[in-house]
Amino acid sequence: MTFETTVQPRYRDLDPMGHVNNAVYATYLEHARTAFFREAVGRDLADANVALASLSIEFRRSIDRLGEVTVELAVVDLGTTSATLSYDLRLDGETAATAESVQVALDDEGAPTPIPADVREAFERHPE
Repeated sequence: MTFETTVQPRYRDLDPMGHVNNAVYATYLEHARTAFFREAVGRDLADANVALASLSIEFRRSIDRLGEVTVELAVVDLGTTSATLSYDLRLDGETAATAESVQVALDDEGAPTPIPADVREAFERHPE
């Protein structure tokens, strides 16, 4: 089961051409990860001791107005110390972008460490 949340674009997200600037898409993904950790994992992302190791976005169409954007998130790979998340950003049911990120669990010194059991269980409940 995937996780889903919504983002409300703001006027300041728009560039001079009238659509959401491409860099803002990463902020929408961060919003989805934050909501996922809070609602599905039961932790604030700021307290989860994870780092974003990689992020890739494939743009499919412009988000060209201030309508609600739906972000669907799923866990596509779960390793010992990292998880790969996929995203589908949609406006009016139409995909505007797809993305993938890798989150790495860190110990107190900042080195990769095994994903805690409760986080792993939450990730396992949201496969693609």
